[in-house]
Amino acid sequence: MSDAKYFQTTKRGEIHELKEELHTNDKSKQKEAVKKVIAAMTVGKDVSMLFPDVCNCMQTPNVELKKLVYLYLINYAKAQPDLAILAVNTFVKDASDSNPLIRALAVRTMGCIRVEQITEYLTNPLLKTLKDEDPYVRKTAAMCVAKLYDINPDLVREQGFLDLLIGLISDPNPTVVANAVASLTEIAEASGMSDIFTFAPEALMKLLSALNECTEWGQVYILDAISTYRPSDAKEAESIIERVVPRLQHANAAVVLSAVKVVLGCLQLCTSAESVKTYIKKLSPPLVTLLASEPEIQYVALRNIQLICSRRPNILANDIKVFFCKYNDPTYVKVEKVDVMVMLANERTVEQVLLELKEYAFAEVDVDFVRKAVRAIGKCALKIERCAERCVAILLDLIQTKVSYVVQESIVVIKDIFRKYPNQYESVIGTLCENLESLEHPEAKGALIWIIGQYAERIENAKELLEAFIEEFADLDVDVQLQLLTATVKLFLKRPSNTQGTVKEILQLATTKSNNPDLRDRGYIYWRLLSTDPEKAKVIVLAEHSTVQYDPQKVDNQLLDLLLHQISSLASVYHKPTSSFLVNTGRQAVSRAKDPAIGGWGLEDQGDDGGWDCPQCTLRNRADSTQCSACDEPKPDTPAVNSRKQPSQQPNTNAGAVMDVMDLLGGDFPAATPSQPVGQQPVVNDLLDLMSDLSFQPASAPTLELGTSQTLPVKMNFLLPAEKGGGMSVDGILVRAGGKISYELQFRNASASGPLSGFAIQFNKNFFGLTNATALQVRGNDQVPTLSVGQSHTVSLAMAYKEDKSSPDTPSLGLQVAIKNVTGIYYFKDTIPLEVVLSENGKISGPEYPQTWQSIPAANQAVANLSGFALDSSFIENKLAKCNIFVLHKKKLSSGGESLYCSGKTDMGFKCCQQQPGVRVAANKQVLLSAVAGASTNMRTVLSQAMPKTVQEILTRA
Repeated sequence: MSDAKYFQTTKRGEIHELKEELHTNDKSKQKEAVKKVIAAMTVGKDVSMLFPDVCNCMQTPNVELKKLVYLYLINYAKAQPDLAILAVNTFVKDASDSNPLIRALAVRTMGCIRVEQITEYLTNPLLKTLKDEDPYVRKTAAMCVAKLYDINPDLVREQGFLDLLIGLISDPNPTVVANAVASLTEIAEASGMSDIFTFAPEALMKLLSALNECTEWGQVYILDAISTYRPSDAKEAESIIERVVPRLQHANAAVVLSAVKVVLGCLQLCTSAESVKTYIKKLSPPLVTLLASEPEIQYVALRNIQLICSRRPNILANDIKVFFCKYNDPTYVKVEKVDVMVMLANERTVEQVLLELKEYAFAEVDVDFVRKAVRAIGKCALKIERCAERCVAILLDLIQTKVSYVVQESIVVIKDIFRKYPNQYESVIGTLCENLESLEHPEAKGALIWIIGQYAERIENAKELLEAFIEEFADLDVDVQLQLLTATVKLFLKRPSNTQGTVKEILQLATTKSNNPDLRDRGYIYWRLLSTDPEKAKVIVLAEHSTVQYDPQKVDNQLLDLLLHQISSLASVYHKPTSSFLVNTGRQAVSRAKDPAIGGWGLEDQGDDGGWDCPQCTLRNRADSTQCSACDEPKPDTPAVNSRKQPSQQPNTNAGAVMDVMDLLGGDFPAATPSQPVGQQPVVNDLLDLMSDLSFQPASAPTLELGTSQTLPVKMNFLLPAEKGGGMSVDGILVRAGGKISYELQFRNASASGPLSGFAIQFNKNFFGLTNATALQVRGNDQVPTLSVGQSHTVSLAMAYKEDKSSPDTPSLGLQVAIKNVTGIYYFKDTIPLEVVLSENGKISGPEYPQTWQSIPAANQAVANLSGFALDSSFIENKLAKCNIFVLHKKKLSSGGESLYCSGKTDMGFKCCQQQPGVRVAANKQVLLSAVAGASTNMRTVLSQAMPKTVQEILTRA
């Protein structure tokens, strides 16, 4: 009888029956009972109440029964951590069993149970099994190290598991070698550190030898590891290529692409042109073979081929016909093939390509693909001048079809051809103007309007054509309105005699009838130009346009270098760096972000998907999931508030300010946990809560060279570790000198993926309104805006106050920062030292001091005992004065000491009054600046509590 019987509908009292069967002495009945439990668990029924009963079945020599019990334990151990410890003794015992299958099964299961209490018991069995005599046990233990690192990285480092893994690379068994490489790769990616997995030339030979004998997925891991190795010279590079080339004939597409990645990397070091030519010929057949696979594999292959051909187009230059579309190809494959065809087209093959594209434009029924084909014809014209006339003729034939979307796309393409080759193909303008009424798409309308304005002197009825558009001005898209305004002004400058009324009408519409500021401003500029100096207007408006250039690369060179090192990964399919769609939050890589490398920060609103945010790792989970897919945290009982859409519903239970997610960087962004400084424990659901623990002192970091007038600590704070910054580490400190605030930041590139560039910085809203006054510029040793691997650079970023009336009402000294580079966006939190915002004119004169002191409510006064410094009034006065805290009055006490009355004033106008020793500190907000009118109880509380700690730190500072 099949196992389907176990999935039949359960009956009443079945749990009680299962308990009895689990405790029976009959092993066959016991196994049947466990199968029923596993079946119930599989279909989603809660059988956790049987946990102790199932655990009793572990003491058995039957491997099948033991596997079933272990499967149950993996599923329910996190929900029953206390009971799971009961199974530890059995795990440890099984790890020393004479049967290698049971030893491997025990270690694998312990690694899969993500319970901290069990982790500490896993150490000794894992150390033993890593040195086990059986290769099956060793390969299982190697993968278990990566799982243990995911749970407790510090334990893996302290116990020397990394060294043992590196030692397994020299194992005589190829499967063990492959698993060791896979585990090390996983750990390196999770930590973000490049130096965890490095190997010497001797280890390289071991890996190359293991290639021939390990499984196909083992080969993928080994090839990916070899791709990170940099050969010492051309001879070693050629040797690696020779050993890897046979993998190009493998049946698995992943192995082929990984082998291609290794060969491309080594080709960069080959100095012999003949050798390079030979190896390139060997790359062509396997890439072509991939196009005979399933459509999904074809798509992945085509996306990778685009990257490869961007760097070495001659690899497939003679195989352009294999990219011609078949009738049964899915649209997504056809679109990629067209891109590759245009990329590979040259003067010898362009005629074949044009004939093929023309066929697509005439015969295809898919509208989007037809548009793609027409655009491709235009790209061929821009790329190869010799075929431009042929392309224009094909486009005119397409226009004669009178098919709306074909005509519109053709006009858009012809506009680019006119810009590339001015004064060559204007004879077709008449044909274009005949199709005015068929234009519906804004881009097509804008293209034709541009042509009319650019060649107004050659079009007799240009005025009538533009007036037809002006009649429907209010209904046009903004881009079309802008194009129409410029074209009409061009018409007036070229034919002023009979177009004054037309230009006046369009200027009136643009400046008085439009709510768009761009259109209105352009209208005013044109109006003033025309009314003051028409000759200058001609020079400006009728200036020659730069010609359109064909750019074969979809990505810039630096990103292309990065993507070529990531061939056969998702990055090569998306044509985006891995960090743009995988954000490392703690030890979990979570898919969150959009593309930051193309056009700004790439942080777009994802909308309300009805899901819930994990309170532990902040991952956005599907609405129907019961636990977090990243950290297995159970779904909260109450529905999670979508903080991205409903920030006002977020409860404020912390002393620091809980910022609206939308505030940072001006848009929705992936909820990646900001970096926690060393020594600061992460707080559950504290993603954007500012650091309110003012007593916290970051760990020691690089020393900063400051001038003698600087009063702040000279050591930078450790802000962003490399493992959480995608290989980029950041140290920094806020300083004040000469009345100006600057953020001293030190960047270091510790990544394995290559150089970093495209740096930018953004500050979240904070109560003081601190933000950067200048753009962030990070430069390498050669003074180019690129930070190579291993390089570091210190930046002095000028800061300024921004009077942001939307700043949070809840005050805090916390500062949230986002750093962007080509690999992604990373977040960290810092604390604003109070002395940084204290002004040089902080003395309170005359009777104002006692009045201010007396006006402070007792609730907003703080009392603190200070120690650890010399009780000398002159010493204290000098120390405080350097930090803009001024002693106003000294009073002798009957006890023999002195009481010092001090004051300070922040740049925002907060007054701080003090009495020392036995410091009594308070703060009060006064109406000194319009931006800070009114008193805030919370702000007084924050400052009054922060001041004693600030004074203590100043006076005890060396």
